[in-house]
Amino acid sequence: MATLVITGCSGSDDAAEGSGADAGMKTDLLIGQYPGADSAPLFIAMERGFFKEEGLTVKQEPIQAPQQVLGKLSNGAMDVVLGSYATILTIQEQGTEKFKYIADSYQGAQGAFGIMVKKDSPIKKVADLKGKKVGVNALAGLGTLTMNPHFKVAGLDPEKDINYVEVPTTNWLSSLDKGDVDAVWMTDPYVSEAKKELGATMLVDTMSGPTESLPITGWAATEKWVADNPKTLAAFQRAMAKAQQIAATDRSAVTKVLPTFTKIPAETAATINLGAYPTSLSAERIQRVADLMLDSGMLKKEMDVKSMIYTAPDQG
Repeated sequence: MATLVITGCSGSDDAAEGSGADAGMKTDLLIGQYPGADSAPLFIAMERGFFKEEGLTVKQEPIQAPQQVLGKLSNGAMDVVLGSYATILTIQEQGTEKFKYIADSYQGAQGAFGIMVKKDSPIKKVADLKGKKVGVNALAGLGTLTMNPHFKVAGLDPEKDINYVEVPTTNWLSSLDKGDVDAVWMTDPYVSEAKKELGATMLVDTMSGPTESLPITGWAATEKWVADNPKTLAAFQRAMAKAQQIAATDRSAVTKVLPTFTKIPAETAATINLGAYPTSLSAERIQRVADLMLDSGMLKKEMDVKSMIYTAPDQG
């Protein structure tokens, strides 16, 4: 097992000064982030001055997927990006760009990801979805990746028995309410909103059983960028490690920052089911994602994730 433990530096002023920017080190960074709970540690780090302590000036740009900013990442206009592991692995196999994982971000937890049905739906168990329309934000993404194993457990063939329909995230509730689809795969806060506004229920938690605690998103940079900027990368990792530790141990810090960069109201942020914030980057955990993708046909060949984990050069 290859595991990178993300450790933070001391919080003292002396330690902060000692870990500041070195001469010639890139200090101005643009970070691509998905505006959801996954990105909370980034905003905690910005809000609490962790990047400044490391001599970094960080700006962020909201994105929907890494594919949309591949050009910026390839030419160095964007330095680091948050992406689902499924997405980054797909890009890696296609060869469009070569990435290194530099920090974990978000991990699935029960109650936060699942297939939702209307209050009066005749669908009472997973097997009832045979031949039905199931809404998902991407036909080949985290939703289908995490639903397919549960369909197989229920004796369904996802390719033959399920009619996946692409439904934009912002239309999840309305599509379910209008009956455009029979069920919708949702993440919180939409799970909570569907329960509150529609009386919807969760048919199956897609972060349970075969997909329990599945890694969701992580921070990545191109192979060229990490090779060219090892000191900048180390500073970024130290700042993020401190913020990740806070997110992992203090829910109030996460719920406080969420409304500042998302459309999640403060009252909703206080009650939603949050995933977990891992404090180590484990190839073994991420390998689960690659293996699930291979099993579902989202990857064409086996992929060894260890080669994608950034390892700092030996300073000895």
